[in-house]
Order: sequence, then structure tokens, then C-alpha cells
Amino acid sequence: MRIFILFSNKLGSLICKFVIMSSSDEEMLMLLLVNNINKNKKKRKYWVHPFIKNNANTLGTFSVTKELAMYPEKFKNFYRMSQESFNVLSHMVRTKLQKKDTNFRLSISVEERLLITLRFLAMGGNMKAHSMYFLRGESTTRTIISETSQVIWDCLHDIYMPIPSKEHWKKVADRFYDLWNIPNCIGAIDGKHFKIKCPSNTGSAYFNYKHYFSVVLMACVDADGLFLTIDVGDYGRNSDGRVFRRSSLGITLENNALDIPEPKVLPGWENKDKFPHYFVADEAFPLKTNIMRPFPKRSLNKERRIYNYRCSRARRSVECSFGMLVSKFRLFEQPIGCKVETAEALIKAACVLHNFIRIKEGVFSTPSHPSTINSMGYQNIEDQGIRPTRAAESNRDFLCDYFVSNEGKVPWQDNFS
Repeated sequence: MRIFILFSNKLGSLICKFVIMSSSDEEMLMLLLVNNINKNKKKRKYWVHPFIKNNANTLGTFSVTKELAMYPEKFKNFYRMSQESFNVLSHMVRTKLQKKDTNFRLSISVEERLLITLRFLAMGGNMKAHSMYFLRGESTTRTIISETSQVIWDCLHDIYMPIPSKEHWKKVADRFYDLWNIPNCIGAIDGKHFKIKCPSNTGSAYFNYKHYFSVVLMACVDADGLFLTIDVGDYGRNSDGRVFRRSSLGITLENNALDIPEPKVLPGWENKDKFPHYFVADEAFPLKTNIMRPFPKRSLNKERRIYNYRCSRARRSVECSFGMLVSKFRLFEQPIGCKVETAEALIKAACVLHNFIRIKEGVFSTPSHPSTINSMGYQNIEDQGIRPTRAAESNRDFLCDYFVSNEGKVPWQDNFS
């Protein structure tokens, strides 16, 4: 005889009772309990809903897509890439995305899986409405979007977002100088919060200072706004600087394992010391020998305002890349109504698709006219209280002197001082 806790279902509620029973009685009651629980489970009425089964092949995705294929601009507007780019993408992911047909049903094709995911990225919205649009079950649609997003990242990132080599960094630096008039710069770094619905059992981990739940995308981009490296998934409550320190880019940079080119002289200053290659970042990031951030507001003068403006102008590449990403994939204009893991996969897929589309379709940046550039470079910059090294401060002063020299200045910079 022993005390046993019995859970019984009464009027839809679970009731806890304490009873004393023998082992045989215990086994019998356990069987009755399991049977009672199984009876109350919601049974699946259909494997595939008759409406979906009868209409998926006639009213669903491909009937619309076949029509859209005859109108290239409408196809591009609907799926955010050209028909030619879509065909290349489907070929690249086919091996990992193709499912086998069974004796009971045909598998959903690679093309349809891609279209469902691309349209969700393009417009977002309610998952149930999205699944009805494509005449697929809601759970099926969720699974397709999650799996396809991860496959897109797995198949594309080695080609369209490879780990930069030393030669690649040099090309990035040349492009920054040609496009944004800033020498030795190998990337612009920034972080973006993507809204998500409150994940269960996470407390305030994803609740950020802007008072919504988010995951963070930490990105480094080149002069044309192509993503060089990304890290996705850190808690929304963490600052950009902390996220960066925990990112793969921050860790490899700290360990001097990034294969950055050797220092070189700044253009026109051949008689001066060589200057290291560096990233530009805003005030949320630490000042280091290879990260240049703005001067704090308490120490601004004309020369330092010009320095802040020039670095801010180069940072436009990362700001524009975030803007283009959200503009193209409007899912990110609203809270992502998926699990955190799926949200992270969607963000990574969107970033690598951003690169894929721009490279395939030949879209690159041109610098804005000076009068249209925002004034972030010379507004009051809040100091984050991160104490830099003397070497880092010396490098920033050296670059500041270069920007106001005859060899390093641009004609319009005094307008922003």
C-alpha cells in the first residue's frame, strides 16, 4: 500500500486527488487515466482538408505563378526577384529541399516551397491567411517556411556571403574609398532589432530598451551595402556593443584572426606613418585601433565634427542595407509571428537573398548628393562610457587630421561642421 497521486478530468479540468491503493489497483487506474486523456485529445479530422486536396493543383500556387511568369515585372514585385533569379535559386536548393513522393501522396515541389517562403518574406502577415492563399494547411506552411529558410541560408551563404579573405578586404577598402571617400575602411558595422512576438518562458531576455520583444541582427556590410558577415539571434535587451563583442566578427577581431590587410599609408600622405585598416561604427560600439567611432559631444570642435560627418557618411552603407532589406522583405515591418528559431532562419535567409538578388541582378550603390545626407555625423553623440586605449584614440586623432588636410578633405565637408 502507498500514496498515489491521481489526476482525473472533471468538467474539462484536471483534479488532483490523494488515494491509497494496491499495486494492481494502481495499474488499473493508470490505464483508465491514460484512456481518459486519449479520449479528450482533439482528434485530427483530416490528413489533408478536402478543400485543399481538391483545389491545390488547380487554384493554388502554380496557377497564379504561371500567369505571373508572363509578366516579369509583376513576378518580381510579387516574389522580390526576377524569374531568372528564381530559376537559379531553385536549382541551387533543389538537392536539400526536394522531398520524396509516397504511395499516399505527392510531395510539395521545390518551386512551391520557395514561392511560399518568398511570399511570406515579401509580405508577412497572418500565417493562417498565408496558408489559405497557397491552399496548404497552416502547420504544413509553417514547416515549409522554417525548413526552406534554413536551406536557403545553408546553400547560399558560402557563395554569396563567404568569409572574406585578405584580398577581399582590400577590394572592399578600395570600393569604400572610391564610393564614400574614406580610406582604409573595410566595412561598416551596425545592429538592427527585429520585432518578434513574446517567446514563452523567456522572461525579459528579448525585451529591449525600445519596449518591444526583439532579436538582434549584427551586420558588417561593404561599400555597396552587401552583407559581409552577420550574426543573428542575440537577446533584444543587449546593447549593440555587447552583441558585437559576443558575435563571431567581434570574437575573431579581438583574437586578431580576421585576416585583415596590413596597414598602409593614407592617400596623399605617403610621407606619414602607415594607418591600419578599420571598420566604422556608431557610438554604441567601442573605439579600438580597428574600429573608428564618433567623438563624444562634450569634446566636439570643427575638425571633430568633420570627422564625425565623414565616418557617418561611410556608415550610410549599413543603414541603407537595413533599409533595403526591410523595404524588400516587408515581413520585418511587423512582429514576426514565428518561433524564435524560425525568425532567426528567416532573417538569415533574407540577408543572403539580399546579396544574391543584388549580385544576380546587378544592383549596386551610388553615393547620395551631399545635400541629401542626414546630419547624424554632426549631431550630439552620446558617449557610452567605454574607455578606449591610447592607441585607439591616437588613431582616431590621426584620421581626424587627415580628413581636414588638403589631401584628405572633400569639397562639401565644411557645410556639415
